[in-house]
Amino acid sequence: MITFFVALVLLIVGYLTYGKVVDKVYQPYQAPTPCVKHPDGVDYIPLSTPRAFLIQLLNIAGLGPIFGALSGALWGPVVYFWIVLGSIFAGGVHDYTSGILSIRNDGASISEIVGIYLGKVMLQVMRVFSVILLVLIGATFTSGPAGLIAMLTPAALGKNFWLVVLIIYYFTATLFPIDKIIGKLYPIFGILLIIMCIGVGGGTLIERTASMPEMQLANLHPAGTPIWSMMFITVACGACSGFHSTQSPLIARCVSDEKEARKIFYGAMISEGVIALIWAAAGMSFYNGGTQGLYDALKAINNNQSQMVYNIGKGLLGPVGVVLTVLGVGICPITSADTAFRSARLTIADWFHIDQTKIPKRLAITIPLLGVGAILTQMNFSVIWRYFSFSNQTLAMIVLWAGAAYLCKWKKSSMVSLMAAVPATFMSAVTSTYFVMAPECLHLSTSIAYPVGIIFAIICVVVYVVKGILPNYKNIDDAPKVAKA
Repeated sequence: MITFFVALVLLIVGYLTYGKVVDKVYQPYQAPTPCVKHPDGVDYIPLSTPRAFLIQLLNIAGLGPIFGALSGALWGPVVYFWIVLGSIFAGGVHDYTSGILSIRNDGASISEIVGIYLGKVMLQVMRVFSVILLVLIGATFTSGPAGLIAMLTPAALGKNFWLVVLIIYYFTATLFPIDKIIGKLYPIFGILLIIMCIGVGGGTLIERTASMPEMQLANLHPAGTPIWSMMFITVACGACSGFHSTQSPLIARCVSDEKEARKIFYGAMISEGVIALIWAAAGMSFYNGGTQGLYDALKAINNNQSQMVYNIGKGLLGPVGVVLTVLGVGICPITSADTAFRSARLTIADWFHIDQTKIPKRLAITIPLLGVGAILTQMNFSVIWRYFSFSNQTLAMIVLWAGAAYLCKWKKSSMVSLMAAVPATFMSAVTSTYFVMAPECLHLSTSIAYPVGIIFAIICVVVYVVKGILPNYKNIDDAPKVAKA
């Protein structure tokens, strides 16, 4: 229990201290933001800071900080290190960077931002990569809640019925102006999410205090799965997630004051870290057998994470826990999936310069995207999740390097750019190692994967130091001067 509270306090302190350091480095300035310069009544609409924060939190808090944290709990308390340090020094920097750079580039999608700072080749790669990732996310975050809702409704309806219902909702939310559905429902959903986390966290502390493990660095995974780099890929959204950078531009288009960026982007990431922390603690302590008990329980239900969440909620809080679980865990992926499809629409629109103020043009992009997403929901969830996790962290690595490139040019100081370059180097090693060793990728031995990961990270650092991070460094425009408050 002590370890849990220490981790919780560190996340809060990280927001209050390092969050301010990040803010100071980027120096938010007084200038018209995209929604102030050209509101379009669809995607560029000013939102209040509390509303923008809640929407950002729900955009990024999909199944990752819950399902990922439960899977990460199999490694034992060492997962706390990644959730805390990852959220503060990697995820928070990543989310803030993607948000602030989108604001400073007229609300551009993350693929366009990467293209500006890492060159035309990366622009084209990121355009394709982002759309594929977003559709995968939409499909992933549709299957999970549909399965969970199906558990609580008449069997005659079934999972496929709820898949259709969710696809219809996504169509509406993706197509309509952001303030009509998302802007009105998300604040309510945000409150429900917070209540769910308090309920599960409180239930864990009250009912399972004696079972909560204290910090140790040992690998407690019953299957012996190595911590490096499997744990860092498994627990993505609760520590550092590239998916977040695809969502930040949605809110960047609605922020009316750049000085609110820390509260909205960095603050949402830390909040998601808290969610992951709560579910990791619940996973480790709910079963008296610790990580072995969790492993056996997951195996018994064929790794059905929805069923696991249902069982924990019911076991901790009874019928009330079931309701909270369905509301909280069901809402998280639904609110991430609809904005994933929305972000995919905007990414394609930015790519081909398609005006989105007219409904027919929005329909022309939305219908095919949701059609592909509907097909993907019929695939095995665990397979989609594994590919999503790797793609997710690869995107985070790329965005962090783009942030380092921006800081290296704008601040004209490599020391300042280390704030983004250090976590970018770490994620470079993580993703390349995972690609070599993961079963769904090359599936080679750790004796090969570990050296490859180190070598790839070193190559990235060499490019960063020797060439100023990117080939077309000279094409980066200087940032506007900071206006005095």
